[in-house]
Amino acid sequence: MRTTTTTTTTTTTTYPARPIAPAVLKELRERDDAGRAMRPFADTEGGAPLRCCLRRSEPGERIALVSYAPLRRWASRTGATPGAYDEQGPVFIHAEDCPGPDGGGLPFTNAHRTVRRYSADGRILGGRLVEGDPAAFETALAEAFDDPAVALVHVRAVEYGCFLYEVRRDRP
Repeated sequence: MRTTTTTTTTTTTTYPARPIAPAVLKELRERDDAGRAMRPFADTEGGAPLRCCLRRSEPGERIALVSYAPLRRWASRTGATPGAYDEQGPVFIHAEDCPGPDGGGLPFTNAHRTVRRYSADGRILGGRLVEGDPAAFETALAEAFDDPAVALVHVRAVEYGCFLYEVRRDRP
């Protein structure tokens, strides 16, 4: 869930990462997806992967660890029914509003990640381990979206399974 390094590798991509949307962040700051109130704290170490702006925290920033259900929230907007694939887990966010990402690349590509594919009805279609090679992320996403059944992809940390960000198929 957390490292003490403050380095974030961002890879340029055709498939940009989507942070947690500002409207959702506002809700999570009130009450997270497990129904708990946010408990902000000053990050003394730095290095927490922030899902609001897709970078690592700096020492001293006010952040919070909240429970987030990305597939459930996506399904509520699209009408999908993910059933047992609905997951809820911890994510770090800024305790107050932040400007969001400053680029359109893929963050957090310097470690082992899973690229998990989902269909339009919210079912898992498979996944792939990407072994910390930033260039391999573009290949993994291209392979995922070569399958017309793939509607979106979640990139997750291998160590804890935590959601890092979502990538969606671009539709004209």
